[in-house]
Amino acid sequence: MRRLLFALPLLLAACAGGTPYRDTSFPIATAMQVDLNRYQGLWYEIARFPVSFEEGCVGVTAEYTLKPDGAVRVVNTCRQGDLSAPAESAEATARAVDSTNAKLKVDFVPFIPFTDGDYWILDIDEGYRTVVVGNPDGTSGWILAREPQISAERLEAGYDVLRRAGYDVSRMILTPQ
Repeated sequence: MRRLLFALPLLLAACAGGTPYRDTSFPIATAMQVDLNRYQGLWYEIARFPVSFEEGCVGVTAEYTLKPDGAVRVVNTCRQGDLSAPAESAEATARAVDSTNAKLKVDFVPFIPFTDGDYWILDIDEGYRTVVVGNPDGTSGWILAREPQISAERLEAGYDVLRRAGYDVSRMILTPQ
């Protein structure tokens, strides 16, 4: 039940379309190739565009685990309002939609059709330490890292990736970790 409560806002946001943070007249490109074995593991949310399903969330993490069938188990964790608050998690399944593994469909509510969302890896550094994620309609975007804080240079590099894809990075918020 807790999973459904955490995922319900995602479902509603997906149905409503969400607020666009991106000028879709700009081309959006993904990473050339993503090694899902290297991608799996724990990522800390460094910055995000406001989305209803993360309202008030701090200490946000995403953990990805490759399944034997090639799908990816996703566990997103949030603490409501304070880093000492209890963690709340939602689980999903992601599947690559092309051979680059950079375009994924993520489904938090598998028993309801057409609730999956686009999760496009726009850029990932060679060491798989920082990743920039967005979607073609521009209703979401994140900068994630393997550690809870990153340098100003790495953050700015993430912003640059988003700017090139037409995102208004002035609307991003930093995530307390």
